Amino acid sequence: MPELAPWAARPESSRGRQYPEAPPEYRSEFQRDRDRIVHSAAFRRLEYKTQVFVNHEGDMFRTRLTHSIEVAQISRSIARILHLNEDLAETIALAHDLGHTPFGHAGQDALNACMREYGGFEHNLQSLRVVDTLEERYADFPGLNLTFEAREGILKHCSPRHAESLGEVGRRFLDKTQPTLEAQLVNLADQIAYNNHDVDDGLRSGLIRLSQLLDIALFREQYEEVTAHHPDLPQRRLIHEIIRRLINLQIIDLVETSQQAIAAAAPADVDAVRAHPEPLIRFSEPMHAANQELKQFLRRQLYQHYRVHRMTRKASRILQSLFEAFFQDPKLLKPEHQARIRQLEDCDGEAGRARAVADYIAGMTDRYAIAEHRRIFAVEELT
Repeated sequence: MPELAPWAARPESSRGRQYPEAPPEYRSEFQRDRDRIVHSAAFRRLEYKTQVFVNHEGDMFRTRLTHSIEVAQISRSIARILHLNEDLAETIALAHDLGHTPFGHAGQDALNACMREYGGFEHNLQSLRVVDTLEERYADFPGLNLTFEAREGILKHCSPRHAESLGEVGRRFLDKTQPTLEAQLVNLADQIAYNNHDVDDGLRSGLIRLSQLLDIALFREQYEEVTAHHPDLPQRRLIHEIIRRLINLQIIDLVETSQQAIAAAAPADVDAVRAHPEPLIRFSEPMHAANQELKQFLRRQLYQHYRVHRMTRKASRILQSLFEAFFQDPKLLKPEHQARIRQLEDCDGEAGRARAVADYIAGMTDRYAIAEHRRIFAVEELT
């Protein structure tokens, strides 16, 4: 690993864990964090959670797990170039979607609607909840007991109302300070991954066409360059080559723009990074605008496509029905989940019951949610 820059996060200078532990042997604190995430149940379940297309729609489409691995790969590459802490960047990338519901953003919207009177639901906050509370693996503490820096990076967005209840990890949203550079780069690596890979999956599905993407300047430039050098390339390889070049182009822009911003700010250490008035990991203005154009195209042509919309409506009905059923009658759940509901209900009343039900549903995979809905509501299950 290259020598760390002065402004990189260092495990020996970590703000520590919520529950004190002896230091790990033969690995750093951030490596321990990464390993705990990889071995968690929530991480395994990402294999069967929607990115854009529901898992059963095809074996070649990306899932939350493959997306998280791709974000981790991009994050490590950028961290190495910038002499930042690769282990922390990888940790944050692997954990950033642990709180995602089944059925992607449609599931989140459905659960948020169900939880509107009880504090709402947001997958970013749920990811932190997973690593802080919901994972049950260790004898000495709940959750995964990750370092402050990992938890801070997982919490990308947070309203002031929620930040006030999160203690130190939510403080930066009230003080308007920045997270580590490793957290900043994962946030943009996530954008690089999902924009470009959603293009790839959208083309594979047939819901968007190559000809439509030629209206997007960033895509068209790479298309023209590839076809000029490889005029007879089969379409699948053509698409792969364009996507590969798009990712590379965006990473280079991000690295070079960030290097300039860091050099201009010259932070002495990670505390100076936190105190800077704006993020130092960033795209150039032209690349930011090009990415926004691509993102808006995907929203119009893919995420709002009628076939995707049909899936999202089905997903919403499934999760809303499950929430209502379990909230009204917790005895429909297994004994361990009933016990969890009673525990939170004793603390927070109906809001606690709602949160326990939301935790259970958010942890489901796509196919488990479909199966659970069938078990609760399908008449044929009576026979």
